Amino acid sequence: NFWLTETDMVAQNIAVDVLDPSSYTQTYFHRAGPRYQVVFAPGEVHAAIVTCGGLCPGMNTVIREIVHGLWYQYNVKDIKGIRSGYRGFYTEKPMPLYPELVDNWHKQGGTCLGTSRGGFDLDKIMDAVEKQGLNQIYIIGGDGTIRGAIRIFEEVRRRGIKASVVAIPKTVDNDVGIIDRSFGFQTAVDAAQAAIAAAHTEAESTPNGVGLVKLMGRYTGHIALQATLSSRNVDCCLIPEVPFFMEGPGGLLEFVNHRLREHGHCVIVVAEGAGQDLIERTEDVRDESGNLRLRDIGLWLTNKLKQWWKDTHEGEVFSCKYIDPTYMIRAVPSNATDTSYCTLLAHSAIHGAMAGYTGFVAGPVNANFCYIPMELVANTKHVVDVNSHTWAWVQSVHNQPDFIKDDIHKHAIKKGQKSYETVS
Repeated sequence: NFWLTETDMVAQNIAVDVLDPSSYTQTYFHRAGPRYQVVFAPGEVHAAIVTCGGLCPGMNTVIREIVHGLWYQYNVKDIKGIRSGYRGFYTEKPMPLYPELVDNWHKQGGTCLGTSRGGFDLDKIMDAVEKQGLNQIYIIGGDGTIRGAIRIFEEVRRRGIKASVVAIPKTVDNDVGIIDRSFGFQTAVDAAQAAIAAAHTEAESTPNGVGLVKLMGRYTGHIALQATLSSRNVDCCLIPEVPFFMEGPGGLLEFVNHRLREHGHCVIVVAEGAGQDLIERTEDVRDESGNLRLRDIGLWLTNKLKQWWKDTHEGEVFSCKYIDPTYMIRAVPSNATDTSYCTLLAHSAIHGAMAGYTGFVAGPVNANFCYIPMELVANTKHVVDVNSHTWAWVQSVHNQPDFIKDDIHKHAIKKGQKSYETVS
């Protein structure tokens, strides 16, 4: 007997300054959950599920839970799986989905429906939607996929089709805005520990050993940050939100040299999007989703470190082992926490669709699941707050540099700004 109404809302901003009236400016989202009245009868629902973009732990879990939720909670029997991403709407025959088929999918990594980048042809997709009579479309993907979902939602409205278009945000990088976190993120942090442990073992096992691990994080460093804090074996964490430099006082090379002299080894974790400004780029190349192809910061750092040591430490032994576990991490099944989370995401999505909501993303805001407009999510990024306690913990635990160049540092001191804090 748990029903939600139109007035059940979730507040986006829960931390306010009671002395500042402007802090009361608030945004509310409809709370996710079952409604007493629904707009779709079970027999008239023709649902489709599609997975797009790169792999992420938990994709199969979301598919399974949508199928189980529609089938057992709403008695919906016509559920189709769209194969191979957006292009599957118009290039492949849909796969009928039912509980017995998907029952163990959550134990597998990847997506049993297949996925791809690109292939978004709005007219062909919409013609397939109309031809198949689809009226509930569940789209699982990242920011590029959600932008495509917005176009489908708008075209559904333009054509006057009675259909719910729902997005379930998927990005292992945890960079989807508004929501608390993305599914698969915690699994990725767990899986990254094996790579960091291997890098630490390699570094410890040779004189002047450096272990370098590149983790996912095109625009944000959430995985690198949390994996660093969880490991306790990392000496330096490099993320896109904090620019760094190599040479000179306060640079990475000086820090690595100090750690090698002090401990005999050094472990560095770098997010894939970090340091891109340091790598020479002759031309911009984009992938099928329109994302700029990143240069391999891990390989670049490895070569720089080896050349630096050769130039400055003649005759001394040095080793730099580079580990890139990207495809191993994103292809694993979701862990227990993410599996439970995927279930809540899927059930939130189907409750909203059955109640007639459309053009929304299902996800938690301040630990309460709700329905957020797709456009708002697509235009917002969740980046690491470098002024937060979390980033401060990384710096204090590992004593890594701020990467402030010497001339900037001197300028700050000249203006009377403290370069450190004292405890009185």
